[in-house]
Amino acid sequence: MPDGLPKHAPLVVVLHGCTQTANGYDRASGWSSAADEHGFALLFPEQQRSNNHNLCFNWFARDDASRGQGEALSIRQMIAALQARHGTDPKRTFVTGLSAGGAMSAAMLATYPEVFAGGAVIAGLPFGTAQSVPEAFDRMRGHDGTTAETLADLVRSASSHPGPWPTLSVWHGTNDRTVDRSNAAALMDQWRTLHGAASAPCRSDTIAGYPHRAWCDSAGREVVEDYAITGMGHGTPLNTSADGGETLAPYMLEAGISSTRHILAFWGIAGVPEDEVRQSRPQAQREAPQKPFVAGVGASPKQPVSNVQKTIEAALRSAGLLDRTG
Repeated sequence: MPDGLPKHAPLVVVLHGCTQTANGYDRASGWSSAADEHGFALLFPEQQRSNNHNLCFNWFARDDASRGQGEALSIRQMIAALQARHGTDPKRTFVTGLSAGGAMSAAMLATYPEVFAGGAVIAGLPFGTAQSVPEAFDRMRGHDGTTAETLADLVRSASSHPGPWPTLSVWHGTNDRTVDRSNAAALMDQWRTLHGAASAPCRSDTIAGYPHRAWCDSAGREVVEDYAITGMGHGTPLNTSADGGETLAPYMLEAGISSTRHILAFWGIAGVPEDEVRQSRPQAQREAPQKPFVAGVGASPKQPVSNVQKTIEAALRSAGLLDRTG
């Protein structure tokens, strides 16, 4: 918690990925440095090995990703306790996470939408598309044909909340071999439809050299955005050359852009990093092929297939959710 936290400060909930710890994710991603600089509170729920041997949040389990149950309820209770203790602004609570933590962030936005003003999902999956272990693996591989309206209905059915809905920032590497980038498209479809935004983006540009799009609601407010981190593998994009407290670690990848800082800008907590330039692109160039960006460990197009899926399978077997011979 930053020293001298102002009254009614924003609260950001950060969910780590598989095999990671809360402290390790914080050290690499620079969230505490940003909180000290901009004056917001942080909550880092941490998975326990007794719940998942490889420290994955159980986004794929109905009992843990439903309102009033399991891990989703536990995180909600942590938020309420911190809000009561530190007097944070209940209208400025946000959630973000990587991979399994990203999928769990989507679950929190869906099951407790009245709690959050916005969220950010990094290399994650949309809410409600996996109801079993085999379906979870299918979705990670991009095997799904769910329509945008059906995806939105999954969120609508997760609570009695009628709207308005949290905003969403989506980040995904184009060379992610663990969670297929089609899941980013599904996330955008899910939340764009909830907000009633048109299928075409209201803005398309490049930020730090990467394609960026945004979708607006009927009032012209940007409510969903997408960063396609060209050539990057499975992980959180960092800019370690900036003075933001970010450092390389497993699944924490150098990309020349700080997802942490840009997510804060999207939420209105901080300004856009001055050293990461925004440039508009003509409409005709939106779908032009992008030159791969080779960035850090695991970001090269020639990288070996990630072992994250094997880690998740091991965790499922340890929990008795997957046949040990399967």
